[in-house]
Amino acid sequence: MRRYFGRKLFIYALTFFLAATIDWMIPRFMPGDPVQNMLSRAALHAEAAEVMHGYYTRAFGLDVPVWQQYINFWIALFHGDLGTSVYLFPQPVLQIIMRAVPYDIFLLLPAILLSWLAGNKFGAFAARSKWLDNTISPLGYILTATPYMWLGILLAWFFGIVLGIFPIAGAYSFTMRPHLSWAFVGNLLKHWFLPFASLFLVKFGGWAIGMRNMIIYELEADYSHYLEALGAPRKLVRQYAYRNAILPQITGLGLDLGVVVAGALVTEVVFSYPGIGYLILAAIQNQDYFLIQGCFLFIIIGVLLANFIIDIVYVIVDPRTRTGMQGETV
Repeated sequence: MRRYFGRKLFIYALTFFLAATIDWMIPRFMPGDPVQNMLSRAALHAEAAEVMHGYYTRAFGLDVPVWQQYINFWIALFHGDLGTSVYLFPQPVLQIIMRAVPYDIFLLLPAILLSWLAGNKFGAFAARSKWLDNTISPLGYILTATPYMWLGILLAWFFGIVLGIFPIAGAYSFTMRPHLSWAFVGNLLKHWFLPFASLFLVKFGGWAIGMRNMIIYELEADYSHYLEALGAPRKLVRQYAYRNAILPQITGLGLDLGVVVAGALVTEVVFSYPGIGYLILAAIQNQDYFLIQGCFLFIIIGVLLANFIIDIVYVIVDPRTRTGMQGETV
């Protein structure tokens, strides 16, 4: 097991290095000058603008060669420094991101876990019920083919504008300030529901279809027919089928995390939800190198960490993985 996780950690470390390098490169291939864009928002004389341009260029470390900027990026990263935001100067990027991360966790974790659990349960039920199968399967195909952004716009229009039940922008009412009270928590949940629903529904359809197909495959496998021939109860056969069918779904969860995160980005833009996605849009519009880097870096770390946790879960739930490790040791 030590060798197995050692290889996994090496692969994740290498992936992080390459992804962080690409993350550093992308903003610098963007056209335009972030410092000039920052100064254009202030009415300055030509001489003052030139002096300020030189000052901010040195302050952001953009006056050195690109290779030196790359080395400085890694040195600062190992010291926990993600730089200073150009868009929200002089606030540190880490401080800005830490204000947005709780909203992302509050939105993503329930959407990912609940859609996975509910989709697998409904898919398993659909495989044994013809009526439910005829209902879930078409609905699942429609939902899983629906873009997050389009569904978010549709939900905002119907529930927010037509019915007026839920708000369509922000994490809480603009007239409120964050504080611990039932009124604020209720307001927070009302703003959270539509972004959550748009993510949940799309992923629910995909998990339901996947589990339904896997259950049917497992029930037609040789071991299922053998258990039935031995007189095993149908419920026991289905339990074994479900255990085997859930394993590819766990693998799929790890592979699907990046897609869910990408869907969360556009969903946050649609609902003006103050998470990482909304920050990325603002950073791109303002050519904020350091905020773009920091936001994508947190996404990279989050996806890699979640995949590593799923690898650990897979070892726990699949005895064949542990058997393979013992074989390697021998």
